[in-house]
Amino acid sequence: MDMAVDPVVPNGRSDGVDPPDSAPAAITPQPPNRMNSQLAESLKLEHQLLRVPLEHLKKTMRSNHRTVEKEVTFVLSNVVAEAASSQQDISKEAAVDHLSSLVSRLQGLKRKLEEGSKQEGLQVQRCRARLDHLDVASVGDWGDTRLKRILVDYLLRLSYYDSAIKLAQISGIQDLVDIDVFIDAKKVIDALQNKEVGPALAWCAENKSRLKKSKSKFEFQLRLQEFIELVRADNNLRAITYARKYLAPWGATHMKELQRVMATLAFKSNTECLTYKVLFEPKQWDHLVELFRQEFCKLYGMILEPLLHIFLQAGLSALKTPFCYEEDCTKDDPLSQESFRKLALPLPFSKQHHSKLVCYITKELMDTENPPLVLPNGYVYSTKALEDMAKKNDGKITCPRTGYVCNFTDLVKAYIS
Repeated sequence: MDMAVDPVVPNGRSDGVDPPDSAPAAITPQPPNRMNSQLAESLKLEHQLLRVPLEHLKKTMRSNHRTVEKEVTFVLSNVVAEAASSQQDISKEAAVDHLSSLVSRLQGLKRKLEEGSKQEGLQVQRCRARLDHLDVASVGDWGDTRLKRILVDYLLRLSYYDSAIKLAQISGIQDLVDIDVFIDAKKVIDALQNKEVGPALAWCAENKSRLKKSKSKFEFQLRLQEFIELVRADNNLRAITYARKYLAPWGATHMKELQRVMATLAFKSNTECLTYKVLFEPKQWDHLVELFRQEFCKLYGMILEPLLHIFLQAGLSALKTPFCYEEDCTKDDPLSQESFRKLALPLPFSKQHHSKLVCYITKELMDTENPPLVLPNGYVYSTKALEDMAKKNDGKITCPRTGYVCNFTDLVKAYIS
């Protein structure tokens, strides 16, 4: 038995009625092209572009919230409570003084809230600017802007703050880089390099909950170093008092480190025992600086390596071959430079699916247009190089590696399959 089936229109209806004009037309998804695929892979490295301002915003909001709680608690527990308890015997002048104090306190709170709101607004603006920046990826000069962002990040990580600020200002990318975050970190780094732990301890107190959640040892290491400095100054009584107050709470989790450090009271700073001598070395401060950088990056969701290194390593991984580390490596090869070799050290060698013949003399590629020629001694050089040599030496060819001499007519052409 035949059955009549109504044709189905694109929107899934079978009644033949046209959909309203406002209904969106069905779009057949197009497979992503190669460029979009490469862009998607590249954008995977951009997570810190959004993470850093978001973490900074959350930190500012938490700070503002604590300020409000502190001020409101003070007003309610002191000014208002005091006025309420003495309202029966209070004079008119005293009441006015209490109210004036309350108004002054609330006005101060209002100013702090306005400043906090302004900071939050700037950080929200920064988040929005970065979303807009990613939204137009691969359009216009987006790649050039990203390169400048990467350079600013590199300069900030190497403590070239003035250069980073100047580049950001010239390029107009202040909202796309994290200069203010790194400037805050600079204060702690400078203090540690000057052998001062105060700013670092204040930073730990400001981020205490986050550091505790990540099981950070940074504050403990700072306390140990402060104890060591007291021992170095032969101020043992203060060192013992300091240990009871600040180091004892860490005993449950870091007893071995505590026992080792406490032994310095007996060994002193001029000891030759390597176990304790290393605790008094200046490099301990460098270790604290590096430890702070790690905790700082972790707190803001940054990667530890500069983005510039990651992008360079991506390119170097395609260029790295054993020939790059030979003495006669061509100067055109980036890996002939020591700085790039150091950067490529942990990378594997590039996998070459097709061998490439490079002339020893000219360092040029040997192919069908510049085919290789084989000398009687078995060494191979490019046609261009040997023709030039023959013209200059009356048809004679001298092997640059062995000194073997032959006529140009003795050469045999090799074929590349």
